[in-house]
Amino acid sequence: MRNATSTAVGLVLGFVLDRVLGDPRRWHPVAGFGSAAAALEDKTYADDRRAGVVHEVIAVGSVVGIGVLVTRGSGSGPGAVLATALATWTALGGRSLVRVGHAMADRLDAGDLDGARELLPSLCGRDPSVLDADGLARAALESIAENTSDAAVAPLLWGAVAGVPGVLGYRAVNTLDAMIGYRNERYERFGWAAARTDDVANLVPARVTGLLTAVLAPIVGGTARASLRAWRRDAGTHPSPNAGVVEASMAGALGVRLGGRTEYRHGVELRPTLGEGAAPTVGDLRRAVRMSGGVQVGAVVVAVVVAGVCGRGGRG
Repeated sequence: MRNATSTAVGLVLGFVLDRVLGDPRRWHPVAGFGSAAAALEDKTYADDRRAGVVHEVIAVGSVVGIGVLVTRGSGSGPGAVLATALATWTALGGRSLVRVGHAMADRLDAGDLDGARELLPSLCGRDPSVLDADGLARAALESIAENTSDAAVAPLLWGAVAGVPGVLGYRAVNTLDAMIGYRNERYERFGWAAARTDDVANLVPARVTGLLTAVLAPIVGGTARASLRAWRRDAGTHPSPNAGVVEASMAGALGVRLGGRTEYRHGVELRPTLGEGAAPTVGDLRRAVRMSGGVQVGAVVVAVVVAGVCGRGGRG
């Protein structure tokens, strides 16, 4: 049985490690998983949903299995705290997200469009070569909103509910979605399982992110009412059941309009309008980064509470 205190303390320490150290510069476990998943794809790929299910089960199941072994081997007390902290640090990407957001805003303020375009792929998969300054600001802002949920809130919540296996398993699910969860010729069927699994894994975290965004809207000059109104009115029009929630709530909190023509390397999508007001500027991007930082801290508090509730439920 997981100890609720060890889990909660480990999550907090993992968050602190991410804030102080950021992502490991070399030998990042997520990068290693990506390489292993790519090698596995060479063996499992077929233009078929069943092959994609097999790929997902093997890749994610292996990581969850490692998490279970780590949990059993670490026991309770300091060992469990350390294991949870290291797993959380590995899975989180909050500091890197905030740092890249600030760097993007700095380059746009300086008029360095080439530098901003060079930086955009570290945030999202859009084609930076076709974007002007406003387009780069909008792309970065939307990515900040979505990745606040994916890279910070979701790992913490999964860790609170399921400990080390939950943290590592979620990161595996999210990484696979980023690798193969596309609607293109190669992955339309093979990547179906990865995309749907990621949707399910993020259903609750995205909504927690939306609620935290609404609650914290005053720190960026917005209101909870405007954030919730945009969420309620616009989120359902987005093609993603989760990205729509976090982007709409962010748009409402900031008082800006997101969505519209969105160009990826694999094609063009016409996204629905989220929020109301003017298109986002560099100043709005900086406000979004500030909101992301606040939501991440709020998520730690929520995760600690959830870990305590789950621990009491387990003992009962």
